[in-house]
Order: sequence, then C-alpha cells, then structure tokens
Amino acid sequence: MMKTISLNICMMLWGVLSVMAKDSVNLVLDIEQQGREVMVVSKTIADEAYASGDYALAIQLYEQIIEHQGEAPEVYYNLGNSYYKSSELAKAILNYERALLLNPSDGDIRFNLDLARSKTVDKITPLSEIFFVTWTKDLANVLTSDAWAKLAIVSFLIFIICLSVYLFNRRVGIRKITFFSAIFFIFLSIVANCASNYQKDRILEQKQAIIMQPSITVKSTPDMSGTDLFVLHEGCKVEIKDNTMREWKEIRLEDGNVGWVPANSIEII
Repeated sequence: MMKTISLNICMMLWGVLSVMAKDSVNLVLDIEQQGREVMVVSKTIADEAYASGDYALAIQLYEQIIEHQGEAPEVYYNLGNSYYKSSELAKAILNYERALLLNPSDGDIRFNLDLARSKTVDKITPLSEIFFVTWTKDLANVLTSDAWAKLAIVSFLIFIICLSVYLFNRRVGIRKITFFSAIFFIFLSIVANCASNYQKDRILEQKQAIIMQPSITVKSTPDMSGTDLFVLHEGCKVEIKDNTMREWKEIRLEDGNVGWVPANSIEII
C-alpha cells in the first residue's frame, strides 16, 4: 500500500516537474525570440534614423548592434557613414577600415574609405612594393576569409573526384581531362587555403590603427620628454610596431617613418 502511494506521489511530482520544465523552455524560447526581434528592430530603426538624418541616434543604435550581435561589415559601413555625416572623420575612417577588413571585396566600402582619407591632413606616400606582392594581396582581397575557405574545400573535393576518375577509368581521353583537371583543382585549393589564412591572420592579428586625436606629436622615445619627430593628425593610418608597453606604442607609417605615440591617441582597427 505504501509503495503504491509513494509511486503515485512520484508520478505526480514527475508530471508537475515535466510541465514546469516545458513552461520554462517555452519561456526561454519566447525571450530569445523577443530578443532577436528587438535586435532586428534596432537595425531597422538605425537605418531609419540614418535615412532621416538623425546621425547621433543612428550611431548609438549601430554601436549597440555591434555590441550585442557581433561584428558585421554592413553595420560597420553604416556606422562609418553616420560618423562621416557627423563630421567625425577619424571614427568614420576607423569603421570603414573595420568593414573593409571583414569584407575586402566590397567596392562601396573602399570608395567611401578613399573619400574619407582624401579629407585627412596627412598625405603619406607608401613605400613601393614588388609588383608580385601587390598582386598577391589584391588577389587575396577578392574574397573574404570564409569564401576562400569554402572555395578551398569545394576545389579539394573536385580534385578527389577527378583523381578517382583518372585512376579507375580506362578511356585515354577522359584520363587526360581528369588528370589536368585534378592538377588545376588541387592548385586552386592550395591558393584558396593560403588566401583564407592570409585574411584570417589580418583579422586576428590586427596591428593597424588610426590616429584618433586632432593632432599628435610623434616622439623618438616613449616619453613626453623625447625628441619631437613629426606631427600626425586624425584619421592617419599607422602600423603598431611595438605593442609591449601599456602607455606608449611604437608606430610605423606607410612611408617607413617610425616613432612613439601615447596609447590613448590611437585605436586599433
């Protein structure tokens, strides 16, 4: 008798717990759904704010989207446009650079970035590169890291298929076609994989930064008493050469000049 009562109680408790668990899951799903809807609405409102000329609100909303949803080239691009319309040149260039880093093949981003750069004070002539290096970088920038990775996988799979046909088919014509096709696709897979790694390294090991202050004097040593070397202005792009110190960073310009600037005067792309 006691066993029967205990069993009934356990079954009742199990039923109650099941209902509670189901309700909890539904509540979590509802909250997640509401959260997604809020984020989508925020993007829509941000676009509407930008279209209506309320750039301060658009900036606030786009930055919230990046904070909660993660990085996206189109959001960085719109944020850069909002800063550009607000006459905040350095922040516009910073966000255009971030957008281009995530989507290097986007012509609109590159055009707006070049337009913003044309309004900066510093006109720095980059050091000349070997044409092969420039050509290789341009090729890698044709696609994003993910797109190159997908191309590498697809090309490798096609290589396996061509190799299998070559090994097991007796017809000479087909063997010739699949042999040269296999060579082409394995080469394409290697190139795509290298380009993907290049793009990924640029994102993960970012050493480029933008001068954020109206003007900053570059020093010969990491100290305010160091010798003044030259002056840079907002929006200038630099490379961080030495990142070991907290208060100072050694930078290098595209023309090869180096020096030290306070860490709070730059922001990493």
